[in-house]
Amino acid sequence: MEIEHWYHNNFEFNLKGRYITMQHIYPLLDMYKMNYEISVPGLSEMGRDIPLLKIGNGSEIVLGWSQMHGNESTTTKAIFDFLKFVSQRHYFQLEIEQFLSKFSFYIFPILNPDGAKLYTRENANNVDLNRDAQNLSQKESQCLRSVFEKLQPSLCLNLHDQRSIYGFQNGKPATVSFLSPSADEKRTITPSRKVAMQQIVKMNDSLQKYIPGKVGRYDDSFNEACVGDTFQRAGVPTILFEAGHFDQDYQRKKTREFIFYSLLSLFDITGIKMDIIDYTAYFDIPENLKNHSDFILRNVKLPNEKALVSVAIQYNEVLGNDEINFVPVIDEIGGMKDKFGHKEKDVDGAEILTNPQDNLTVGANISKIFDKSDNSVIYFQ
Repeated sequence: MEIEHWYHNNFEFNLKGRYITMQHIYPLLDMYKMNYEISVPGLSEMGRDIPLLKIGNGSEIVLGWSQMHGNESTTTKAIFDFLKFVSQRHYFQLEIEQFLSKFSFYIFPILNPDGAKLYTRENANNVDLNRDAQNLSQKESQCLRSVFEKLQPSLCLNLHDQRSIYGFQNGKPATVSFLSPSADEKRTITPSRKVAMQQIVKMNDSLQKYIPGKVGRYDDSFNEACVGDTFQRAGVPTILFEAGHFDQDYQRKKTREFIFYSLLSLFDITGIKMDIIDYTAYFDIPENLKNHSDFILRNVKLPNEKALVSVAIQYNEVLGNDEINFVPVIDEIGGMKDKFGHKEKDVDGAEILTNPQDNLTVGANISKIFDKSDNSVIYFQ
């Protein structure tokens, strides 16, 4: 059976949308508690559980965490897709048994349950947990560090979402990105960085089948306040996962699938088994650029201006009634020759109006853009 066929018919249907909280995953944890070790090694600043799952009983210890940033839920859904896959007893049984006997995979599905509830990057105290690796000022940070020191993992997985602004010079978006974080200011290629790079090369090789040319490499500037940099400096190979944008899939259904395939490749369940991996191939993966917008109108005529301009629109994610609404905002006005829209429209020199206001203003919320001379012509809605 092709893994794609299994996934499309069996992914974790109980998790959907961008808004994922502890209330969404509690029923799944209850379902799996008879088969896997589930503990609660810490509580959040607001007293919410921070559960930890253990998958497998092997000697190789892998520690992962998702939703360190509360509003980044794609990898959480992929984790439960992965859990459902390794729990079934019909397909890839030899590979799954080898995984379960080789690895002990410890995973925090939601490290920041308060931020997940609020749909914020930060925790309840407005602290970015990925900048708290040295201060350890927050209970969530202390929980992660305590488990890290107790388990002494051989590999760490730092699972995130990235904004839709990232892409490459050729106009393709960065649908999935990886990083082997630096261990010092010089970005020295340490032994732990090499291991992380090799694993990224392996996952990239698998992903090219699904999203050719859409896998990126994150900037590796060193920041000792970041968890990945701190763990890498401690000599533990650490991989940053960034689930990004694919076509018009703002619910990240497809990107979730690609993260699932990445995990299968990482743990040698699917994909080509590479005995020797050239870590330098990591640098062949293109580095992310901030060169994309959600929507761009081209060749717009501004009042009293001769040169035509482009208008970039970006969606702000706003929580309302337990779901995420995408609110369009004018993000930039200008030439934007080196910028790409996930969707673009050429207005061919027309003057435009926006609803609810007439003037184009950066930072303004909009609901509709139409032709000033013919309001039946709608360019964006």
